[in-house]
Formats: sequence, C-alpha cells, structure tokens
Amino acid sequence: MTHHPPDAHAPDRPDDPDPDPLAGIDERFVFDFRAYDEVGEGQRWTTWYDVEPLSRGPEPRPAWVVTSRGAVDTELGILKTGKEADVFLVERADPLDPGGGVVMAAKRYRSSEHRTFHRAAAYTEGRSMKRSRDERAVKRNSTFGRQVAAGEWAVSEWDALRRLWKLGLPVPYPVQVDGTEILMEWITVESEDGVDTAPRLAQTRPEPALLASYFDQLREALATMARHGIVHGDLSAYNLLAAGDRLVIIDLPQIVDLVGNLQGMDFLMRDCANVCSWFRARGLAADEHALFGELVAQAF
Repeated sequence: MTHHPPDAHAPDRPDDPDPDPLAGIDERFVFDFRAYDEVGEGQRWTTWYDVEPLSRGPEPRPAWVVTSRGAVDTELGILKTGKEADVFLVERADPLDPGGGVVMAAKRYRSSEHRTFHRAAAYTEGRSMKRSRDERAVKRNSTFGRQVAAGEWAVSEWDALRRLWKLGLPVPYPVQVDGTEILMEWITVESEDGVDTAPRLAQTRPEPALLASYFDQLREALATMARHGIVHGDLSAYNLLAAGDRLVIIDLPQIVDLVGNLQGMDFLMRDCANVCSWFRARGLAADEHALFGELVAQAF
C-alpha cells in the first residue's frame, strides 16, 4: 500500500480539534455580527433613520448625538406638561455601547386633544400651508385640522430651533423631528445627584453679577434675532433656562417674522416689556423702551 503525505494545501478535516471556519475566505467579506435583543416595554428602536435627512439636526452635529442603527429609545418619564405639548425624557443608547448613550428632551405636541395657542392667528399671520385642504381643516377646527395644527406647530418650532442654532444662538440643539415629536438637547445643571434639568429663569434668584450677565446675554441674543427679522413672540422668564452661568432660550413654536407679520413690532415690544419687568423686579436697571429701540435699530 502506498502512503501519501498530507497535502499542506488541503482544507482542515472535520476531525481537526479546532477548525477555522474562516479559512480561505476573503477578509473583505468577514464582519463582526452581533445580535440585539428585542426592545422591551417603554422602548422603541431609534427613529433616527425613520425621518428624512432634513428632519435631522444641522451639521456639524455635537459628538453626543447617537446615530447607531442599533440604538434603542427608552422612556424615562415626563419632564413638563403644557397646554399644547408635553416634554418627556428619552434615553437613546446602543445596548452594545451603553457608555455612548444620551438623554434627550422629547417635546410632543398633542394631536386630537390639541388646543390652539392663545391668539394663534396673530402668531401665524404671514405663514402659509403647503396644502389648501390642510389650511381649510385648521380653520374649521376639525379633528383632522387639530392634528394638522399640532404638526404645523412642531414644524414651526423645529425650523426655529434649526435656524437659531445655525446663527449660534443659545437654544437646545435640535436632534430630529418626527411628526408631532421634537427630540432636542436636554439642558442640565450639575447637582448633588449628578445632573438635573436646568431651572427656568423665573425660578432663580441670581446674584447681581450673574443677573447682569444674564441680561447682557439675552440682549445680545435678541439683537441677533432682530438682525435676522426674528421675534420670539412669547418671551418671558418662563421661556428662558438658567443653565449655570449660561442663559438658554426655549419654547419657540410661535416665532414671529418681524417684517412679514403686521404685529411683529407689537410682539417685539411685548417681549422686551416682559423680560425687562422681571429683571427690574430683581434689582437690575432694565428699560424695555431702551431695549426695544436698540433692537429696532439692529433690525433696520
């Protein structure tokens, strides 16, 4: 019987103690496959790829934005209730990279239960809807019209956040919009437990130096907005967050075009009066007429 030596190029035999399943396979076709468990109650797969690119935050995006396709959104509870929308906390994290997760604020406008903003027609003057059918439904205040209105307010705030962020203004970074839900940066302050939601300016009693700094920050932000023809429209100490030594502007669905809206100047004056009254009550010499004149000069 003739004995043949083993072929050095022959594949591993089944009786080999530890065969290499990738032997002979081009490494370009080899990838690391990792399985994900199904999501649990109060969770959903990330909606980042469910929306079109224009419904995602502007670039360059902050490093904390999670874009993994395997990420899961977990409901953490309600943060604030309002007449038109509620704000929840949502954690977005990849289960295989938990250290890269982030907690965001999810603002959800009500649909069928939606109540229109006070004097909403004054805010929306100069705006137009893409479809006349939607506009007629909103005017009739039908169930469908209220759903359309909720989406319109969400889109309005989304557009305002994107626009102001691009201008470098102190607003939460807008992560994405999906229907009546806006995911945005959760503005926090350090606390004994780690982090907590930044308080509204109305809830604070800042020292004189910080109070003056807040007013200077606000005046600078309003001047930038005026130069670009933007009015907040509902500005007060309740729509400003005191994030340490930084002031952040929030609640922007009713943003007004200073020129396109016939009441633009009235809204600007009211914003000035609201904030100056609060600062003046805390001991700062803030004059709404002087601020208004300064902003108008910036606008024209």
